[in-house]
Amino acid sequence: MLEENEKFLTRREFVTATATLGASVAVALALSEFPPLRDLIDQEVALDEVPQSVGSGTNLNVVEEGHHWGMLIDLRKCIGCQYCVYACQATNDVADEMRWNVYLPEITPNGDPFHMTRPCLHCEDAPCVAVCPTRATFNREDGLVVMDYDLCIGCRYCQVACPYDVRRFNWSERDGSSGYQPEWGTAEVDRRPRGVMEKCTFCIQRIDRGLAQGLVPGEDRAATPACVNICPVQARVFGDLNDINSPVSQKLQELPNFRLREDLGTEPSVYYVPPEGLTV
Repeated sequence: MLEENEKFLTRREFVTATATLGASVAVALALSEFPPLRDLIDQEVALDEVPQSVGSGTNLNVVEEGHHWGMLIDLRKCIGCQYCVYACQATNDVADEMRWNVYLPEITPNGDPFHMTRPCLHCEDAPCVAVCPTRATFNREDGLVVMDYDLCIGCRYCQVACPYDVRRFNWSERDGSSGYQPEWGTAEVDRRPRGVMEKCTFCIQRIDRGLAQGLVPGEDRAATPACVNICPVQARVFGDLNDINSPVSQKLQELPNFRLREDLGTEPSVYYVPPEGLTV
């Protein structure tokens, strides 16, 4: 797909670098031009108060039955503020050494900086699922790759099999908060036990709760992943890939996009808009 892919996605280098895309990038936007941090955090924390009751675009012309949740990350817009990282840490009660949402500042071959973020890609043909001996990790019908912590034996096969370095092993029990509450949000899920694998869930708790309340993930904030809600420049878009009218499907039809290591056949559910100046 991209001439630089072979370098940027070798097995070892992928752990420390996610893209060498070879293009100029427009990241001159300053944080001061966007809504104040406090306003964003207040909106995010308020969610806890909801009652519990590739070319020019991707071809998405067929409406399929059921949901398939996916995300688009616009590398032209990302300013490297890491708000998405911090909101994820708070909402999912994740410690720094186990970050589910990975941020890596990058430099193109031309010397231009851009910002790369990477959640779990929720692959349709996920290598982590294929190697799990207990089926602790599996694909839901809605495209999410999820964990059953009661079945996980901590063998870490899934971590080795994942080509995207987005799985984390919980080495020890932890006391206290993740360090990001309450400023960046309130923990919405139970803390995982020592000895299991963890990863991004697309804030599955919000998706399932929202659907039960008649909300639309990707459109209603209470049903949308925290990393998407908190972004001050709307660099992340979430929604149903099977719905051609969803925000994420509309963007995929409008904008050039690519997926990481499509040559592996993993069929990720996370798409990227390349930095300006790059043709994919």
